[in-house]
Formats: sequence, C-alpha cells, structure tokens
Amino acid sequence: MTEEESRQRQRARFERLAHVVAEPLHRYLLRRTSADMVDDILAEAMLVLWRRIDDVPGLGQAPGSPPDPDDVLPWCYGVARGCLANARRADGRRLRLVERLIRTQEQQPAGGTDHSDLYAALAALGTLDREVVRLWAWEGLAPRQIAEATGLTSNAVSIRLHRAKKKLATQLTRKHDELSGHKRDEGRSGQ
Repeated sequence: MTEEESRQRQRARFERLAHVVAEPLHRYLLRRTSADMVDDILAEAMLVLWRRIDDVPGLGQAPGSPPDPDDVLPWCYGVARGCLANARRADGRRLRLVERLIRTQEQQPAGGTDHSDLYAALAALGTLDREVVRLWAWEGLAPRQIAEATGLTSNAVSIRLHRAKKKLATQLTRKHDELSGHKRDEGRSGQ
C-alpha cells in the first residue's frame, strides 16, 4: 500500500468516525459549557480524534463500514471531556491574567512620582481611546501601527488620538488649577 493510499484510507476512517460522533459530541458539549465555546471545543476534540485515529477503540479496519456508536462514543466522550477541561483551564488563566493586569494598572508605580491624576484622566477616557493613547504614549507606536493593532483605520486612530489628548490636557489642567487654588480665568482681564 502506498503512502497516498494509506492517507486516503485514514481519511475515510476519520470521516466515518466523524459522521457517527460529531453530533453526539456537540450535544454533550452543549450541556456542559456555553454555546459560544462549543464549536471551538468540538473542533479541538475532532483534531485529537484525527491525530489518534488508530487509538480509537471499536473503530474497525473494514473499509466502508461505519463504526458502531456504542463502541466508539465512550472513548470519544473522554476526548471531548479532556478538551473541555483544557478550555476551562485556559479561560481560568485568561481571567487570572486580566485580573492581575487590572490590579497592576490600579496600583501606583513605585517611586516618588505620583501619577494618580494621569491615571484618573486616562480612566475617564473610553476603553478604545485609552488603548489608543497607551499604544501611542507607552509603546511608541505611530497611528499607522496603532491602526494595525486595533483594527481601526489610520485616520480614525489619528482622530481618536487627537481628541483623547485634548480631553487629557483639559482634565489635567483643570486638576492642576484646582490644586493650585486658582481659577483658569483668574488674573486675566475680561476685556
């Protein structure tokens, strides 16, 4: 048997297996996780089944004969269960990372400089505007690069950046004036 014939035979075995187990595995996952995760986990389970096609118990070698669901499903449920556990662990890691990033952002930087006014002004911006400003100021990206990172157009990034910098300047100037005890128009002639 040539390598090509072997691949075709393996593919045919997998297709017969997938035809029998895809729908039961989909239902199994729907009962155990959110609907938006089911397709990704099912795809991962099917990939594992493809890679381990020779390990699937009950999957006969007879060409053209569909496998008996009672023979193959229990093992396939175990594969889906493992993929579900992996997805849950990955979600947990992502959640812990987000929480850690939020805590880090909320903490003031070590050192003598107090940037609380800047952080407060940044927090007053919208999420996307805040990200655009951070990519520009902290990461040193140009609007074209920010557009690539955020999925916006370069023009939209430039407009958002301009407006966000104006808002930040206004908020920081207002805060500075409040701290110094002066009003913005104080000492200026009204004429």
